[in-house]
Amino acid sequence: MIVTRKAIARRTLLRGMGATVALPLLDAMLPAMTAFAKTPAMPVRRLGFVYMPMGCDLPRWTPSAVGRVVDLPSTLQSLAPVANQLTILSNLELKNAYPGTHATSNAAFLSAAKAKWTESTDYYLGTTIDQVAAQQMGRGTLLPSLELSMDLLQTVGQCDNGYACVYQNNLSWSSPNTPLPAEAHPRLVFERLFGEGGSPVDRQAALRRRASLLDAVREDITRLQRTLGPEDRTRVGQYLETVREVERRIQKAEAQTADAPLPDLDRPAGVPASYAEHARLMFDLQVLALQGDVTRVITFQLARETSNRTYNEIGVPDPHHPLTHHGNDPQKVARMAKINAFHVSLFAYFLEKLQSTPDGDGTLLDHSLYLYGSGMGDPNVHNHVNLPILVAGGAAGRRDGARHIAYAEPTPLANLHLTLLERAGVRLDAFADSKGRVDELLSL
Repeated sequence: MIVTRKAIARRTLLRGMGATVALPLLDAMLPAMTAFAKTPAMPVRRLGFVYMPMGCDLPRWTPSAVGRVVDLPSTLQSLAPVANQLTILSNLELKNAYPGTHATSNAAFLSAAKAKWTESTDYYLGTTIDQVAAQQMGRGTLLPSLELSMDLLQTVGQCDNGYACVYQNNLSWSSPNTPLPAEAHPRLVFERLFGEGGSPVDRQAALRRRASLLDAVREDITRLQRTLGPEDRTRVGQYLETVREVERRIQKAEAQTADAPLPDLDRPAGVPASYAEHARLMFDLQVLALQGDVTRVITFQLARETSNRTYNEIGVPDPHHPLTHHGNDPQKVARMAKINAFHVSLFAYFLEKLQSTPDGDGTLLDHSLYLYGSGMGDPNVHNHVNLPILVAGGAAGRRDGARHIAYAEPTPLANLHLTLLERAGVRLDAFADSKGRVDELLSL
């Protein structure tokens, strides 16, 4: 049999007026023969890392039993809709985060390395796990990795017990002395994903030239849609509608900021005033980046260590950092736990978005693995053992409910990093201070 049908390239892009839109995985991107064999698409693998600062109230985080989890603990309750994609791991540690500081908690989370004690520019850490993954997984994408945060302003100088602020500002390091700055402004992230860059002046001029990213590529979209089958047309339509919705929300945030009667010198235009709205928008951008295969490796810092952010929107007016030094005051512990649960609920929002987004023969959540957690265990004593850690996605709970893995002895977090790399197709013999792998995750 002679087959003349040609597949659309996986990296098909729509371009126009300085805009670039990558497409989600379509049936038309499969090799021609698969149209006859009905073979499902081979999914790409994705890795993500979300950092929760300053540990948590561990009793409200930790499941009461080992193995299958019937009832999630209170801090994790919002994850119930995706429970069958969760594995919670207890008694993982970061030995190299000691002497027990906020700076080293953040720095060691993805590197499992010891940060050089310095207040100057001779800082030294280690290549982080996301960048090890990006070296292989990022070869076929527009962006090898994407670094995001919620803090718009980076601190400089000495931040914590003689450690340079660079350790708290950056989760990702592409080499021991090369931190990768994270972006917190939704508009700039959007343009990094779909635009062609340029200076801030160039970007503003481009925004004036086009009312919408999708308007700029309308001709390409129309031409493409004529070549696709019904299912692919629907898939492309849904994806582009999501792009339009994210774009609309950014424009709305910019308009609200522009119309504000009082100046806001700390918050650039385009950032929602609500922490939750800002976080959801940043998570939505991650969904678009993964769905369009713009990148396959993402890190996201929910807040910087020692953050004094208040959370009035959930009834916690106290600054976060002082609450973590609670001295076992039940009221302070409860308010800290409320912040922990709030952060988890935003992650749950993201996971449900991934679960509802088709990808090949499954969903984005099926084909992604996300590590959520902190480099600090009990913040009241600044320890780095029994870290709050969970893995979501990739059928991490074997689809029969959440699982809880609890080690009898403190075990290197690097064991989990090594395992996630292997699950993503990146094979290493060891990473940092690893002593093995998490066999339960490898057997999925």
